[in-house]
Amino acid sequence: MKKDNWILKAFLYTFFIALFFNAFSNIITNRFDNLIILTILALLFIFIGIIFDIIGTAVLIADESTFHAKSTKRIKGAKEGVYLIKNGSRISSICNDVIGDICGIVSGALAAMIGFLLASKFSVSSIITILIVSSIISSLTVGGKAIGKKIAVKNSDEIIFHVSKFLSKFKRS
Repeated sequence: MKKDNWILKAFLYTFFIALFFNAFSNIITNRFDNLIILTILALLFIFIGIIFDIIGTAVLIADESTFHAKSTKRIKGAKEGVYLIKNGSRISSICNDVIGDICGIVSGALAAMIGFLLASKFSVSSIITILIVSSIISSLTVGGKAIGKKIAVKNSDEIIFHVSKFLSKFKRS
């Protein structure tokens, strides 16, 4: 029986992706203690989370036979699409759980920083400001992912084809 070390791989993927995202956001926030920069950064992480949630949902729904047909016609990216769909549960887990959750955590941390900055600028309660900003960021994330899931269900083959074409650019010849 083949040993499945997916849990260890997921742990390592999560660790290194979180390390990268956190380092990136820390460098930006330490350099620019600016409300606009923090807001743009939070929106960027929300957007990344939504995009990867769309990909993670689409890969579970996409039709493998479509990509086999494209592969026989030697359409660029078709083989990568077959690979993504055959490994759909793992790809979905990486996209939705690993990257999506990390983006949620980082955008939540940014929400706290935005809340503290707003509270200090306008001399209002930090806790209330943080709660309001966190609620807005949570609403944008959940609402965006809900819209994204609808898009993913309707356009799963197209989404995975675009992702696989993008991935094919990094393929070794």
